[in-house]
Amino acid sequence: MIQPPGPTRRAVAVAGLAGAAALTAVGSSAAGAPEAGPARTRALRIAMLLYPGMTALDLVGPQALLAGIAGGGLHLVARAAGPVSSDTGLTLLAGDSFETCPRDLDVLFVPGGDGTPAQMRDADTLAFLRDRAARAGWITSVCTGSLILGAAGLLQGYRATSHWCVRDRVLPRLGAIPVDERVVFDRNRVTAAGVSAGLDFALALCARLAGPEAARTSQLVAEYAPAPPFAAGTPETAGPAITARTRAILGPLIDGADAAAAAITRP
Repeated sequence: MIQPPGPTRRAVAVAGLAGAAALTAVGSSAAGAPEAGPARTRALRIAMLLYPGMTALDLVGPQALLAGIAGGGLHLVARAAGPVSSDTGLTLLAGDSFETCPRDLDVLFVPGGDGTPAQMRDADTLAFLRDRAARAGWITSVCTGSLILGAAGLLQGYRATSHWCVRDRVLPRLGAIPVDERVVFDRNRVTAAGVSAGLDFALALCARLAGPEAARTSQLVAEYAPAPPFAAGTPETAGPAITARTRAILGPLIDGADAAAAAITRP
């Protein structure tokens, strides 16, 4: 079972470099949009949602990189505190419930996964996201987590991305403008493409929160220098046969998310 660890030497090293920058990171306006503000006198408050059937890597990659600048203010949150099983069976531990999660956040984060369609229909989860997003500095997601944000009405009129299998088909149903990019910033919304894009997202957000030097240090600590053995990370590079096979595997997620989006009643 994975649970929030105490500070490691690596986290302390990154935090030591980034600490001053994190304490002077952008503030949050009443409307939730990041703006220049006075020096912080507290740790960053980052809430990362857990739910049954999420993809663990959507969360674990960003968590590993953001923990070093959070100053102890990173919260793993679920409907109820306790163990939450991911879509591959790996269990993570939520330390906070919706009720105990801090109300005012610097970062609100939602991962994707096979459990996305159910969360798109879950009234309590959507209400929690709407409430915290109303005051959050950054509202963020990786992979199909953007569909959950969209189901909560939080991407209406925003440029956004998601996993390629649902980006162009489902995001428009939720009022978002789909963008074929690895990480998309639009005002205080930050969305990332599928799974592995969570590392790119975390580094880009780290640069905004604590400065480019802290982000580069986090990247080197993680030795993030991708050189994949195959050029098959997008439908264009994978080719039609692999793409068709992959789309079939992802079919239940695609159809479930599409149906959930279609069922949402817009004002």
